[in-house]
Amino acid sequence: MQQQEAQKKFETAIAETQIEIREETLRNISWELHDNIGQLLTLAKIQVNIAQDDPDKLQEVTDTITKSLTELRSLSKLINPDAIKSLNLTEAINLEIERFNRMQFINASITSNQEIQPLDDKIEIIIFRILQEFFTNTIKHSKASNLNVNVHYDEEKIVIHASDDGVGFNNANDSNAKRGIGLSNIENRCKLIGATVTIDSEEGKGTAMTLTYYYNKKSLTSLDNEVD
Repeated sequence: MQQQEAQKKFETAIAETQIEIREETLRNISWELHDNIGQLLTLAKIQVNIAQDDPDKLQEVTDTITKSLTELRSLSKLINPDAIKSLNLTEAINLEIERFNRMQFINASITSNQEIQPLDDKIEIIIFRILQEFFTNTIKHSKASNLNVNVHYDEEKIVIHASDDGVGFNNANDSNAKRGIGLSNIENRCKLIGATVTIDSEEGKGTAMTLTYYYNKKSLTSLDNEVD
């Protein structure tokens, strides 16, 4: 009965996480259509009016429309569910990094070695959402200029290190700091899949998160005591 209850909690958490990712994706699409592609097309319209009197400006119109098409193609990856399903974890993270740079939210980068072992789809969903929470905090609250992500696979585990150069916080103020970055959500999701996470921060020196997941971790059915 404990195992069944634990598995039920796991499946519920997966469903909730999928909904959260879907909602975040829709918000991202809305922002990109309005703040990025919409502005490019508005610029193209202005350039067309100018080019009517100065044909030499037509190349600028062509360049702007070409950039708009490129942005639309990038955005289509977020909309196409088949494309998303075909991505591994690193590729999905890379899509987020590309979006941050396109939207000029932050100067973001990712490094990774080659995936050694494929992760279970449900594990990937949880890990991806954990990273999204960290990224959201960085962009909305940290006042950071740079975000760096490193994904490292070895024979036993995957280790993901994400860091920013934002305002950081004082670890001594645990209650406020942890709530501020949604640490409880991150910790609970890590516990759900048997991963470990550490978050280090210092005022004025940014925040770093390290997530470690061992491939041989079993599903929540073997972690029922931890979940309770």
